Amino acid sequence: MNLYFGIFRSFYFLAGTFVNMFPRLSLTLYNRALNIYLKKGLNYNFVEILLDLAVNLDILGETRKAVQSYKRVLEINPNEARAYYGLAIIYDDSREFEKAIEYYKKSVELDPYYSKAYFFMANAYDESGKKPEAAKYYEQAAELDPMHFWAFNNLAAVYEEIGQYDKALAAIRKGLELEPEHFKALFNAGVIMNRLGYRNKAIDYYRQSMERNPRYPYTYLNLSLIYTEDKDYQKAVEVISKGIKFAPEASFLRYNRACFYVNLNEYELALKDLICAADMSRELEEYMKTDEELDPLRELGHYKERFGVRVQ
Repeated sequence: MNLYFGIFRSFYFLAGTFVNMFPRLSLTLYNRALNIYLKKGLNYNFVEILLDLAVNLDILGETRKAVQSYKRVLEINPNEARAYYGLAIIYDDSREFEKAIEYYKKSVELDPYYSKAYFFMANAYDESGKKPEAAKYYEQAAELDPMHFWAFNNLAAVYEEIGQYDKALAAIRKGLELEPEHFKALFNAGVIMNRLGYRNKAIDYYRQSMERNPRYPYTYLNLSLIYTEDKDYQKAVEVISKGIKFAPEASFLRYNRACFYVNLNEYELALKDLICAADMSRELEEYMKTDEELDPLRELGHYKERFGVRVQ
């Protein structure tokens, strides 16, 4: 029996080692371990095997089988918080947020210290547009795990969205204590500082964020918009042009540069960017039809050729 248990443990250990790098191989090894376990009646926690197998199946996109494995766990032990959490993750990934939240809640009812469940439940509320609920559970995740950078970062973003800027500032400061070089935290700090009226601090944070990650397009957008508040459209063009260089796929950067060029009376350059943005995004093409800032372009011949005449 010890020989079979050793073989089982070897397969099981290797399966866990390879689950992220080689999930298909990992599944094969889990199944071999499970086969030995069942045939030889080994003394090992079957729930742990089923949980690991479910995670592996989920990684491979075999969602139905993963759900079956988690539900089998709950048949054995209805109080297994990890199974509810695993089901929640599956529904979360498929953007079925109400179902996901239901299972996250069950997991934290069973395990009130389950910080990951609080965090992802907060994220599900966040994605659903329920910001106060998101803030509540991000707070709980951060309280349970004070080193959880993303809990503080996301909490700051949510507080900023609902207009609680002082709380947002406190949260992002904690996030920056944990990861002072992270571009997203620096970006969020820029957003919050701008909301609080600290323009120069906002600019400084945005520039630091750019240095850490020059390919994040929203930093260029937000910084350029600060300059437009001062009617400094030339500076705004300079900033957003750098963003286009590093993130050429960001259609909204070209759209906003078109608007800046309009304010500089550079209509041909504006139209060139507008056409490019519309080619990249059907949504922007629809939006531009009612954007009054672009009205000076509508009488240009190339505009009419590309977009037709706007019906009044």
